[in-house]
Amino acid sequence: MKSRIMVLSVIAMMLLPALPSVVAQPNIGNWELGIDYPKEDDSNPFTVSTGGNAIINFWVANDGLFNIKVTFEYEVPWDAQFSGPESATIGPGANSSISLMIAGIDVFSIDAMTKDSFTITANLEERNGIPAVIPETQEKTGDLEIPEIFQLNVDIADAVGPINAGTDTVLRVTVTNKGNARDKIREIEISDDCPLLTTNEGLDVLLSRNIEKGASTTADLEVMVSESHPKRNCRIEVTIASEGADGAQLSTDFTRVNVEPPPTQNNDPDEPGDSDDPVEVVTSNLPAPGLSVILSILIGALIARTSRRF
Repeated sequence: MKSRIMVLSVIAMMLLPALPSVVAQPNIGNWELGIDYPKEDDSNPFTVSTGGNAIINFWVANDGLFNIKVTFEYEVPWDAQFSGPESATIGPGANSSISLMIAGIDVFSIDAMTKDSFTITANLEERNGIPAVIPETQEKTGDLEIPEIFQLNVDIADAVGPINAGTDTVLRVTVTNKGNARDKIREIEISDDCPLLTTNEGLDVLLSRNIEKGASTTADLEVMVSESHPKRNCRIEVTIASEGADGAQLSTDFTRVNVEPPPTQNNDPDEPGDSDDPVEVVTSNLPAPGLSVILSILIGALIARTSRRF
């Protein structure tokens, strides 16, 4: 009997040193890091807004019996700015939702539909206030995608100077693609506030041209002014609609043209046949000579000439 007690005592003494370590040993793997992917599919990218921003919602679930504290590390592409918590404490059986804010992405300089990845790393620091004995790290990744931005800009050059009624002038129109994808013009509208001023269809050639990202294209708009046009300051406006944006994105520019009366012509007084030269008319109050007087003069002159011969 005594021998059995001694044996049990020895076994108990051997087990006692191991008990504290068993109690203090953490439950590895009882927490999880996750990301709320679009449509709950990790292959779907997060679309960056046209302002260069994105919000990534993620979470940490604690399925253990003690509070846990985790710290976070973030990696984002395109030299973007980001803001997210450095750490979080999650209670037992709880799920903590967290947001990572991404900003400052230059979406206009990056080609549309370009993708790049971001990474969120969570490190277990404490369990129930006690520093983690065994390092635990979880990592999740996702994709950011640059949106298509269609933005055409129209610019109409100013006239060199005033134009005279009865003449015409040419205005250079430039369209620039300031978006991040190829685009073209769907529609062009030209308007003015002068009833005797007309424009040709010189800008129609722009409708058939594809405009690459960052590129420009030009065309000439001919402006014709009627001879009867009064002196006036005319506003000419050009509006274009983007094909890529289904006509929703518009750009407008205008210029003003000063119309002057036609120049007056200075007539040369020495030029023959000028109907405007004054004609001097000389009149007399004496009665006009009769036919008999004229005949008498002619007969007298004839007799005098005959006498001289003889």
